[in-house]
Amino acid sequence: MSVNASPVSAGNALATLLEAWSAQSRGDLTASWMLHGKPGVGKSQIVQQLADRIGAKLFDLRLTTIEPQDLRGLPYYDHDQKRTVWYRPEDLPNSPDEPSVLFLDELTAAAPTLQPTVYGLLQERRVGRHVLPDSVFIVAAGNTVDDGAIAYDMGTALSDRLIHLEIQASAKDWLENYAVNRSLHPAVTAFLRARPDLLETTETALRKGETIACTPRSWERVSDILNAVPDRRVRNVMIAGTIGQSAASEFGPVVDEIAANTSVADLIVLPRNKRPDAYPKTLNGLVALIYASIALADKETLQSIIEVIADIRRLSGDQHAGMPLSELTTFGFELLISKALDTELEEAFAQSQVYAEYAAEREATGVVY
Repeated sequence: MSVNASPVSAGNALATLLEAWSAQSRGDLTASWMLHGKPGVGKSQIVQQLADRIGAKLFDLRLTTIEPQDLRGLPYYDHDQKRTVWYRPEDLPNSPDEPSVLFLDELTAAAPTLQPTVYGLLQERRVGRHVLPDSVFIVAAGNTVDDGAIAYDMGTALSDRLIHLEIQASAKDWLENYAVNRSLHPAVTAFLRARPDLLETTETALRKGETIACTPRSWERVSDILNAVPDRRVRNVMIAGTIGQSAASEFGPVVDEIAANTSVADLIVLPRNKRPDAYPKTLNGLVALIYASIALADKETLQSIIEVIADIRRLSGDQHAGMPLSELTTFGFELLISKALDTELEEAFAQSQVYAEYAAEREATGVVY
């Protein structure tokens, strides 16, 4: 069966769950949530980000690896009361004073014999006599049969116990709300800004009968490979085995191009008047520079990063002719402002004379930013 919910990006799904947590904390809404989406689209990352943002302990249960008794607990005989008593399983949150997220992953792949036990958690927030505290937020996730994953169709008895979100990959959302915060390799972010269609290719791979597809999760793994493996030949084999040979053949030249450029760390230690010659000479290189700059920005480097981004609009010469330098500068500041707000750097940002000059220029041309 298809999921007839409104598709949302990962960023919008996170915002929805944060609002739901706020409503539950106020006592206005208590519900269980279901994240649908293709393998690797970022469902687990959304739940981890949710737990991090609300300061909650994450209880991650992979339902394909447990049996009903793992949720119910184990019985023992109470000789004094002459009855069977159930020990509470340690995998279920139990603290009423500590916010917790109970993540029931791979729900649609769980054995049918486990589903009745899960029903109680999702609807009644209990298993047997074990009741979840009000401080527990419940999220489930899973794939559908159409995703090429091992999955069962969700029955109406289970579906009715949930509020459903269908997660769809969005390159813009993923780059701005996840990749930047995770400081992914600039080659990955620059490439996907130019080729957003290659962020998620599961449907295409299934149609072609191919085993490997591009997903947000596989691109994160590519970033890890780039950071961990210096040998270009070995690295290329690994990347092709992660995103497929076709995507890897397009991605390889971008990696080589960016590797040939001056790093942000080297650029910011140069005197400002010496930097123009050190800027990348290609569009991919400039985009990668912006993403790398955002990743490097902190209290110590912020003012230099502001200079680096602001000066992109002033680059001249034949190699930068025809490039959208003003648009790249604006794009860079959008990302940098977002990070400054998230990391409590907005005051230091507001004190920048370089940014004030840039903003004044924008205002003079009729563009308020």
